[in-house]
This record gives sequence, structure tokens and C-alpha cells, in this order.
Amino acid sequence: MTENCTHDCSSCGVNCPSRTAQSEFAAPLNPLSQVHKVIGVVSGKGGVGKSLVTSLLATILRRRGTDVGILDADITGPSIPKSFGLKERVMQDENGLYPVATKTGIKVMSVNLLLPEETSPVVWRGPVIAGAIKQFWSDVVWGNVDYMFVDMPPGTGDAPLTVFQSLPLSGIVIVTSPQELVGMIVSKAVEMAKLMNIPVLGLVENMSYFKCPNCGEELKVFGESHLSDVAAKYALPVLGRIPIDPLLASAADRGIVELFEGDWLDGAADVIEALPQ
Repeated sequence: MTENCTHDCSSCGVNCPSRTAQSEFAAPLNPLSQVHKVIGVVSGKGGVGKSLVTSLLATILRRRGTDVGILDADITGPSIPKSFGLKERVMQDENGLYPVATKTGIKVMSVNLLLPEETSPVVWRGPVIAGAIKQFWSDVVWGNVDYMFVDMPPGTGDAPLTVFQSLPLSGIVIVTSPQELVGMIVSKAVEMAKLMNIPVLGLVENMSYFKCPNCGEELKVFGESHLSDVAAKYALPVLGRIPIDPLLASAADRGIVELFEGDWLDGAADVIEALPQ
């Protein structure tokens, strides 16, 4: 119990011995599912490439022969289906909802797979969004999944809090960009993870540089990176740096992200595979 404890566990993320309501937050997994490791992909703000990192990590671990799923918890800004070229709708029976499989067999559940049109807006209040995230965990027949990646909504509001409290996260990967404000972005995500007692596996920098196709020089389009300083401040490893690559962006736009070539996140995948069972 903290010094300023209000005894209202529903609004608190501190993992103290006197906590009484933690189990009430945990959403039950669908009885026909087995999910072994759950990895949240997090950012302190939008637009830094969180969904891209989620897609690449899922693709790498699928290439290594594991069973992979993606729970798209970014309810109001879902982009995972487009990256994988998914058009079909989610099927349902008395057992629950069934995720849609990508070309290589990654299981995906996203609100865009439930909407009549992928451009239909999701104009929902926080409690409804939180309920949808829990349903994606509890009402979906995932089957066997070795690694479940959760594409988290940005920030530290209701929806991210729902994921932190309701899903059994094995750890999170924080996605950043090279700009100077990265320190503030990472700080928010790290401090939230500490409050919720969730391990931070490390940092991934997107849009890190652009490699000149003629001379191979790495050009710092957004200036010098501050990632190493921030990582040192929090004693976190840098798991990877993704360049600005027009071919990678085009692959995601055309729904063929699974065909990407690059070893930028191999180290991050190694860290995830090394997590204890």
C-alpha cells in the first residue's frame, strides 16, 4: 500500500501487497485458445510507426516457424489489416469470433475486419473501446499462439490502461522516432509500465535514417538520434533501428508487408524468443 493510497484499486496501477482488485481486471482467455507470450507494442504518441513494428515483428517470428497472432487494440485507428492485405470479414459461431489469417498464417483480429467498410469511422467512447479490446481477447478463438503481439493505441489513456490491466503481458516494446521529443515519449511509456509492473523489453527507433541508394551513406533526415541517451537513462536496450525505406512503406501500403526484406528487428525478435515460458 502506498502512502497516498485511496483504497480504490480500480483507478490504480500500483502492484502493492494490499491490492484486492487486480484479478477483477484480468480478462479471461477464450477456453479454446492457448496464448503463451503476449507482447505489447507501445508508443507515447501516435505516428511513430507502432503498427509497422508490430507487423514486422509478427512476420519475423512467423518466418521462424512459430504460431503468431496480432490483436489490434488501436480501435479508432486500426491499420494492421491494410498492411497485410486483409479484406475478408471475421467469422463467428457459438464458440466465438475467429481471427482472419494472413498469407503466411498470422492470425489477426481488428475492428476493421468487423466493419462494413474499412473506411467506416469508429466513433466510440472510452468504455466501449475498452470492452472491444477485452472481447478481442476473451471472445476470439485464437487456437494455439506462441506469440501474441498487441498493437497498442498511443498514449496513456483508457485504452492502453485496459490492455495493461486486462491482458497478461509478458513485456512491451516501445517505439520511438529520432526527434528530440523522444525523451518525453519514452518517459511516459516507461513510467506507465512501471506503474503497472510490466517489463520493458527495449526500444525500437523508426525512421532512424535514410540510406542513399547511390553511395550508401546514412542520412539523418530528422537529425541526430537521441535514442542511445534515453536508453541509457532507463537502462534499456536498443532493440533495433528501422530506416526510412520507400520499398518497406510501399509493401505496407499494398498489403504485402510479409514480403519485406531487412534484418533491422532480428535482435528484437531474439529478445522476445528468449523470454521465459
